[in-house]
Amino acid sequence: MKMKLFAAAVAALAAGGAYAQSSVTLYGVVDAGIEYQNHQVNPAGVTGSHDVVRLSSGNMSGSRWGLRGVEDLGGGLKGVFVLESGFNVDTGTSGQGGRLFGRQAFVGVQSQYGTLTLGRHQTPFYDFGLAFDPMAISTNYSITSQGTEFQSRADNSVKYIGTFGGLTTQLLYSTGSNTGATAASAYQGINGEVPGNYHTGREYSASVVYNGGPFSLGVIYDETNVGILGTPDAKIRRASAAGTYSFGPAKVFAGYRYAKASDGARLPGGTLANGVVAADRSNLYWAGVGYQLTPALSLTGAAYYQDFRNTGADPWSFVVSTDYAFSKRTDAYLNVAYAKNKDGSTLGLSGSGAAGSGFGATSGSANQFGAVVGVRHKF
Repeated sequence: MKMKLFAAAVAALAAGGAYAQSSVTLYGVVDAGIEYQNHQVNPAGVTGSHDVVRLSSGNMSGSRWGLRGVEDLGGGLKGVFVLESGFNVDTGTSGQGGRLFGRQAFVGVQSQYGTLTLGRHQTPFYDFGLAFDPMAISTNYSITSQGTEFQSRADNSVKYIGTFGGLTTQLLYSTGSNTGATAASAYQGINGEVPGNYHTGREYSASVVYNGGPFSLGVIYDETNVGILGTPDAKIRRASAAGTYSFGPAKVFAGYRYAKASDGARLPGGTLANGVVAADRSNLYWAGVGYQLTPALSLTGAAYYQDFRNTGADPWSFVVSTDYAFSKRTDAYLNVAYAKNKDGSTLGLSGSGAAGSGFGATSGSANQFGAVVGVRHKF
């Protein structure tokens, strides 16, 4: 009887110790601002381009709340999970097409050899942009208006991240990268995991980033089957190389991204205003600099240029951003940007305006000016 009581006490202590080494963290970002843009297309059917003043959510960072958990399983192994929900501050609605955990939702294990997780993930291209875009892929006014892949996520995916010294590698494979899409958004991908056609909606990606003191270098490759009805082999291949260099209070950014659409797919932004497919390949170049004027005040400037093959519809976009940190959690910002279009390009400054549809896009090669002032709080 004494032995049984002793064993029960040991088990209780062990359970309590394991519990003490587990944690769940609530975190989030709330970001809202007042924005002005000109020369916008009105998706409701009003022809021409128009000015707009609006309250906008998630300008520097997508507004979100999330839960992050970790449990020490012993022997250097940990169980991990993340559930992250995006929302719109201006309306209180869910983001990412109304998904409950549209930003991220995954579970997996972590060890000294890396982290392996299953679920819905930010793609390696998303993480690549966080590291090498001067604007850190801010929701508005960044590289995401020129390249939608820099804000992409993948459903039904397996993701591995391993860091070995200064080298970080990522691998991702998805059996259906966007199961929430419909035929109306075929060029952004539709349902995967199709019986008898395993590659519809499939995505795989790999990246390697080296951080060595003041400089960082990275390369990435991604192939996505966009799953267009009637053309199941339609795909887009993308590859990118980028780097940063820090000296004193300044940090310089530069990068290049190649993209090719084949077998019926098309590139976002690669269509003229008359609907004729303009290009199946593009080269995207960017450069910028960030400067820390004071511990609280920072400045960022960036330029992006996309060259679509066999067409003059090659847009530019320019961004200048000022950010003032009241504390570690609360800051205010002012972003000013300009999109320069020609020969049928319809690049807008917000989100994926390059695709030529939705709020943010322009018409008739109109240029676009935009500015937003806002506040962001992290918790």
